[in-house]
Order: sequence, then C-alpha cells, then structure tokens
Amino acid sequence: MSAPERIPARGVTTVEPADAHLLTRGELTVRGRIGDASNAALYCTVALDGREAACVYKPVAGERPLWDFPDGNLARREVAAYEVSAATGWDLIPPTVLRDGPYGEGMCQLWIEVSPDAELLALVDAEEPGPGWKAVGFAEVGEGRTALLVHADDDRLRRLAVLDAVVNNADRKGGHLLPTAAGRLYGIDHGVTFHTENKLRTLLWGWAGEPLTEEALGTLKALRGALEPSGALTQTLAPLITPAELDATRARVDDLLTTGKHPEPGGEWPAIPWPPV
Repeated sequence: MSAPERIPARGVTTVEPADAHLLTRGELTVRGRIGDASNAALYCTVALDGREAACVYKPVAGERPLWDFPDGNLARREVAAYEVSAATGWDLIPPTVLRDGPYGEGMCQLWIEVSPDAELLALVDAEEPGPGWKAVGFAEVGEGRTALLVHADDDRLRRLAVLDAVVNNADRKGGHLLPTAAGRLYGIDHGVTFHTENKLRTLLWGWAGEPLTEEALGTLKALRGALEPSGALTQTLAPLITPAELDATRARVDDLLTTGKHPEPGGEWPAIPWPPV
C-alpha cells in the first residue's frame, strides 16, 4: 500500500537531530509496500524509547539490477547522497541510514509528510515562463499539442539543483520533490547517483548555464575541503562508494567552482528522466 494516511503511523514535517539515531537503533516494523516504486520500497514504522516515526525501508535484496550501476549498492548510494546533503548544511535529503531490517540490509529513510498545496512544477500553454518560473523545455501533451514544462524559481530548488550536480543524480523526477507545510523542501530517491560518467538527468534545468549564487559557491568550497583525502566527508563516504566515484565527486565540485555556473545538458545522455514525474 502506498498511501501513508491508510496506515497508523506518524510521518514528520520537520526533522529533529535525534531522527538518525531513531532510524538506526529503533525497532523496524513493516506496515505495507509502496506500490509505485521501481525497487522494493516498504512503508514502515520505527520505534525507540517511546518515540515512533514513519519511514521507508529499501532492502538491498529488493533492488533490481541496472546495466550501468553495480548490483546491490543502490542503498549505499542513497545514504551517501544524504551524507553529502548533510555536509552542505542545506539538509535537502531526509535522514537516511544503512541498517539491518526484516529483509536484510537496506536503506532506511525518514518519511516526510508533503504539503498538497505546494506548486513546484507546471505545464503552461506559453512560449516563455511567467514571473517566478523557469523553463525546462517543451513536452508533448497529446493530440499533437505541446506545452512548456516549468519549475518554480525557488531558492530551495536551486540548492537541490546544485546538490544533484555534485552527486550526479541520474533521476531527479517531479515525484521526488517533497515540499512540507513548514516550508522545507526535501528530495528523495538517490539510488542512481555518484556514477563516474556524467549521468545528470533532472527536471531542474531552469538555471542551466547561469552563474551559481554566492551561497552555493561558498558551500561548494567548504564541501571540497571536506572531500580532501583526509577530510571528514571522505571518511564517511569511503565505505559507501568506490574510490573512483569519490574522485569523480571531487572533480564535479572542482568543475562547478571553476566554471562558477550551473551545469548544462551534455548531450551524451538524456537530459530529462522518463517518466518525468
């Protein structure tokens, strides 16, 4: 079952520092399966010392093999993406840990309650985006018609676009964006990240080629220091991704700092994931 409101559990709209500890040490109970996920994704509760929260558990045993990623390591990539997000200070990914569960080792991530009123993506019958929106490109909408796909010109999305460029996210779909009623934005589903080849596929191309913000440049500089061979983030990522993938991550950060711009589609890989939502 995919709808959290049908299961007696508590999702969260704000993240607390103790949530990672709860996810790691708490008792994990499977409540249902998220039916629209491409890999096994289980809706669970996790409980410890009187606290309980909803979470998603993706066991390694339920991962489908991919032609371009090694088998059995998507869960680790999800955790690695969370660690990079945490290192930026932007906290754009819900707390995510690697742990044992009812079906073996897997990724466990805090469930985030989404605000139904937030509007981040739209299709518009226009040639140019309106104020407050950025153009992604034209999309077929049936009967030979096209519409302009746009995303909000939103600082939270812009930070997420930078994070995706760092982790080389090959699957930033609209359904992976979780805005909350408290005004936070989280991104989920980071199993296909950190490849050594450029595989960035995203709906957040609205800033492509534009200068990075001063905030982003400062964050990238700090991130590059943390990724030095003796850096704290390197030590955290080393058990999760390969040395070659770590080197490629450093190179992507260096490229962003050198160009000072948001990346543009490279042409050697589809720029927008399918399906886009």
